[in-house]
Amino acid sequence: MEDQDRLLPIANVGRIMKQNLPPSAKISKEGKQMMQECVTEFVSFVTGEASDKCHKENRKTVNGDDICWALSSLGFDNYADAVGRYLLKYRQAERDKIIMNQNQQILLAPLGCTEKDENSPANESG
Repeated sequence: MEDQDRLLPIANVGRIMKQNLPPSAKISKEGKQMMQECVTEFVSFVTGEASDKCHKENRKTVNGDDICWALSSLGFDNYADAVGRYLLKYRQAERDKIIMNQNQQILLAPLGCTEKDENSPANESG
């Protein structure tokens, strides 16, 4: 595998770095490359720890809880707490989307505005 193939995209790393600097600040190519190496190593390190946990538990899929556990077990408690809070908010937003979708379908059903099946006669051209 080529070195660049295993690294996070440098444009994304640079964009994230710029978010935390004054607008007039510049980042050297060397600075971006160094950060790119660091964040890639960090992600690999945490993911490896989470993957080991999953392997021991005979699971194949690493989930958000595994990442939080790995961060904490590696001593990154502050990150684990922040990621845990994000995970809760993300899951709540996903639940809210599902509920909103269900409510919309319930409200539209009496009006005959349900999603049409692609094979329904109404969608056939003839």
